Amino acid sequence: MLRRLYDKTLSLAAGRHAPAALAGVSFAESSVFPIPPDALLIPMVIANRSRAFWFATICTIASVIGGALGYLIGYAAFEAIAQPILAFYGYADKFESFAARYNDYGAWIVFIAGLTPFPYKVITIASGATGLDFVVFMIASVLSRGIRFFAVSGLLYLFGPPIKAFIEKRLGLVFTVAVVLLIGGFVVAKYLL
Repeated sequence: MLRRLYDKTLSLAAGRHAPAALAGVSFAESSVFPIPPDALLIPMVIANRSRAFWFATICTIASVIGGALGYLIGYAAFEAIAQPILAFYGYADKFESFAARYNDYGAWIVFIAGLTPFPYKVITIASGATGLDFVVFMIASVLSRGIRFFAVSGLLYLFGPPIKAFIEKRLGLVFTVAVVLLIGGFVVAKYLL
């Protein structure tokens, strides 16, 4: 079953609508969608290595724009929903203290989260909710997301055939590791934030 899914994903990744799908997933993942864009980026680069850096560019731009939407969601939802609730229960001052600490290290938090499998949407929304400077947020997002997607695409460009052979030979292991990383990111988000 995994083999058929893998083969189907590679054929879709080589299709003419794949770049638009990659942009959509990259955008949505930064604000609401749970699946990281690597799930599309990797098979797309494996299927068409000559366009690796174009795919990384699409991923980066769409992800950063989606991150701006996540920031807006955090900012707007916090102002409209969370802040009155915090004030009602007397926790507004505690949130202000958290926001100040978050903003002291905000650029690093955004940068590190943008590089990792950690759910980026958590950071984009938290950045808006805490009022992290938007310019700082955008710079950290562009740098981290660009490094991440260009590193993945660059490695696949350079070592594509051996990586493809490794994935095809050990498909079950690769799938298991990917699922563990995805679930691990959500667990970290739940217990550390």
